[in-house]
Amino acid sequence: MPTIQLDAAAVRVPLPGRGEREILAPTTLTLTEHRIGVIGANGSGKSTLARLLNGLVRPSSGRVSIGGRDVVREGAAVRRMVGFCFTDPAAQLVMPTCVEDIELSLRRTVKDSAARRERALGVLAANGLADHAHDSVHSLSGGQRQLLALAGVLALDPTIVVADEPTTLLDRANTRRVGDTLFGLDQQLVLVTHDLELAARCDRVLVVDSSRVVFDGSPRGAVAHYTDMVDVDG
Repeated sequence: MPTIQLDAAAVRVPLPGRGEREILAPTTLTLTEHRIGVIGANGSGKSTLARLLNGLVRPSSGRVSIGGRDVVREGAAVRRMVGFCFTDPAAQLVMPTCVEDIELSLRRTVKDSAARRERALGVLAANGLADHAHDSVHSLSGGQRQLLALAGVLALDPTIVVADEPTTLLDRANTRRVGDTLFGLDQQLVLVTHDLELAARCDRVLVVDSSRVVFDGSPRGAVAHYTDMVDVDG
């Protein structure tokens, strides 16, 4: 697995006339596990941490590198390595039909249109969506749309998949389906989630609270730490 390295990486945003707000405190991590979970309350900074990994958010200070490549200086190379799946698939699905959406993902890497269509159909089949290749993306269920969004990411054969709360909008059955797909990947997975059952399936889990990583360790320990935090806050 590639090494994900954060060296005192911090994110701050300016506040008009009031200095800056710290979104993520200086964070140092070395992540090498196959499946890494990130849990925490809304607004804790966990999604910011995830978005640092492929340059969707740039560090205000410190450094982030993926497999030795600096996210800022070598952004294009890092984005080829790190695929990002959003909470709402509508942020990723822009073409009318499923096969066209996968073809859009492949447009830079597969130049021939016939080869691109064949590859797209193969990607859909590999993700259980072969029967929906020519369906409108709007006709799919929530779980199918999330699987299609993930398929578009996987079509580019990334080394790492970062999934930012991919099951938040799904019912239990589709949560299980998407979760099983994510945990079946050969790629390294960084999963931001509110679902503690999914977090418990990871190899290592970070707990983020008030812009800081407050726990880093086993899934069982992380879930217990987070549950204790919630109980105290409640």
